[in-house]
Amino acid sequence: MLGAARIRQIAGKVAAVARPAGCACLILVMLAPAARSNPAAGPATDQVLVAVAARVVGDENRVRVVLEFQQEPVFAIRYLTAPDRAVIELPETVFAFEKSALTGRGLVSEVRYGAAGAGRARIVLDLSKPARLELAQTAEEASGALHRLVFDAVTVDEGVFQDQVAETVWTPLDGGEIEQVRAGDASDTLNIVIDPGHGGIDGGAEGPAGTMEKNVTLAFAEAFKEALEAEGGIRASLTRTEDKFLSLSARVRMARDADADLLLSLHADSIRIKSLRGATVYTLSDKASDAMAQALADQENAAEEIVGAKLDGAAEGVAAILVDLARTETRVFSTGLAQQVINSFEGQVRLINNPHRHAGFRVLQAPDVPSVLVELGYLSNRDDEEMLNDEDWQKKTAELLAQSVVKYRQTILAGRK
Repeated sequence: MLGAARIRQIAGKVAAVARPAGCACLILVMLAPAARSNPAAGPATDQVLVAVAARVVGDENRVRVVLEFQQEPVFAIRYLTAPDRAVIELPETVFAFEKSALTGRGLVSEVRYGAAGAGRARIVLDLSKPARLELAQTAEEASGALHRLVFDAVTVDEGVFQDQVAETVWTPLDGGEIEQVRAGDASDTLNIVIDPGHGGIDGGAEGPAGTMEKNVTLAFAEAFKEALEAEGGIRASLTRTEDKFLSLSARVRMARDADADLLLSLHADSIRIKSLRGATVYTLSDKASDAMAQALADQENAAEEIVGAKLDGAAEGVAAILVDLARTETRVFSTGLAQQVINSFEGQVRLINNPHRHAGFRVLQAPDVPSVLVELGYLSNRDDEEMLNDEDWQKKTAELLAQSVVKYRQTILAGRK
């Protein structure tokens, strides 16, 4: 397991966080999914930090980063190359400020932040030049309500920066031993839920020769599961193994109940442009990337209405906070997998132009499970219909898709080190 259950545990601790200075409003916090971190990677405590404010000021030679917390923070700093980065490691942290408060400026070209594994969070500062991060100030407000950290990023010679990278050795602040991460450890297992789209009364798209989408997706899902099981360190299951109807909210719930690290939904839709063929990879967004993505999302989301199903309260809540989800690592991990799929398919499987697209697909709305929808092809195209029914094509494409998941897992494990 690479961490989904842990994220929900953390979210439970901090589901409602009061803003400082007596504000009565509550913040609903959705934490980001990530791989279980090596204990050597930075500080971890039982306390969940709440970062309530942040700002970045400065120029090309010196930048100040100010962070304010509701609790006294424990932190560590490390440096990485390719590209040059300074990393502030923190315990579990809720970032309860606007995303625009912590953005790149001058010497710090970009800022990213989020969960970095069980018990940890991370702020990554991309550097436009070699730099050193100096602790300029730690302070507590007179009221004791807030704790402030102030870091100054200042330019240094390339040689000095490389020395900083070389000298970065991580020992847990609590004195624990460094854990060696080995491929094949049970905790390294990536748990993926494969979702064959449609089923039962919901047949999905139908090709010119009568091929039903629900049958194509199930056949491919079985081939994909077999390909994944041939790889080490991956556990795969299906949302359905027979021709039966499942609501979209039920599919999301099954992935969450399984503590899935990934949900991959398979489809083969029809589209008005009959000449269009090839695979497309979709991730979640509150705003569609284009009209075609919006049309397909509307088409897929309509599956709930076939039997009068209604999106359950949890999923409605997710829909209401799509903008917040877009700010979390969930979106980053989903996008990372989508790119791995495209990389594996390129030159091997036909792709449409701009193959990574996004829209508000309900089946992708699990807040703590990175999720991707793969359109294998379009049944509205006769050539794609024939291809989708070809067992050799299914086997080859399933193996390529499995390789993308393997590479995704390797990326996650590498992030622990």
